[in-house]
Amino acid sequence: MKPSSASIASTARVRSSRSAAHEYFSLTKPKVVSLIVFTAIVGMFLSTPVMVPWHILILATLGIGLAAGSAAAINHVLERDSDALMMRTRKRPLPTGQLTSRQAIVFAGLLAVIAMLILVFGVNMLTAVLTFATLIGYSVVYTVFLKCATSQNIVIGGAAGAAPPVLGWTAVAGEVTSDALLLFLIIFVWTPPHFWALALYRHQDYANASIPMLPVTHGRQFTQLYILLYTILLVAVTLMPFATRMSGMIYLIGALVLNGIFLYYAWKLYRDYSDGLARKTFGYSIQYLAALFALLLIDHYSILITETLQTALY
Repeated sequence: MKPSSASIASTARVRSSRSAAHEYFSLTKPKVVSLIVFTAIVGMFLSTPVMVPWHILILATLGIGLAAGSAAAINHVLERDSDALMMRTRKRPLPTGQLTSRQAIVFAGLLAVIAMLILVFGVNMLTAVLTFATLIGYSVVYTVFLKCATSQNIVIGGAAGAAPPVLGWTAVAGEVTSDALLLFLIIFVWTPPHFWALALYRHQDYANASIPMLPVTHGRQFTQLYILLYTILLVAVTLMPFATRMSGMIYLIGALVLNGIFLYYAWKLYRDYSDGLARKTFGYSIQYLAALFALLLIDHYSILITETLQTALY
């Protein structure tokens, strides 16, 4: 029995709505946002010696995640022309015409409004203000002004990407402390070697789009050296949580292992470059940051459990 025309039309509408939902979801850059949200959650837990209140955990995670998705969608709109010129981004929803700029802007605005309402009324005003500043910093200041103005774009613009753990911290603690700023510093220093590794094997994309990334303006060897230097600086910065007694031996041992691998990649990249190695370095840098923050979380609660047991015994 052949399906009726009404059945065929209904199936087509369902497929179309699923496709549209997928395109809208892709505007939020879910892989990037998942790492942002994870570091924010770690910031929440590190800010308190006890369990994070469930309502704060849920609402802050939702608000920060939606704000990050909104910033990503705005980025899609502002970079639609350059995205069309780059192999890595030319299949995004706007360059392909699957969504219009107006649809993306409305979607981004809706996410931003919901995020701000959640953070203002469900979390606290400080977190809402800092989250909004981060949204503007990434989607407007970095994308519109910095990215096309200087080869140090990712260094300066990295401040917006480094904010999530601070946002998580303020959601629970209601204030910015030195430990929160240390989490910020780790991501801030991590961002250049992470992104420059990508820029190395995608340098022709950036050249085609006239975006002055470091490999385009200063060449490959200069970028390789800077990746190595920033990785060395990152090693020093990531040891600071142990030096300031924010974290203990579990974190220190894990951080040393992770840093050793990152340094190996950076040194190898400096001495014997290949696009494949740059790609591996970029991939490892993502795993590195996720593992480092996981170690901070594990170490934090291992210290609390040890202190609780010692108090109970003595």
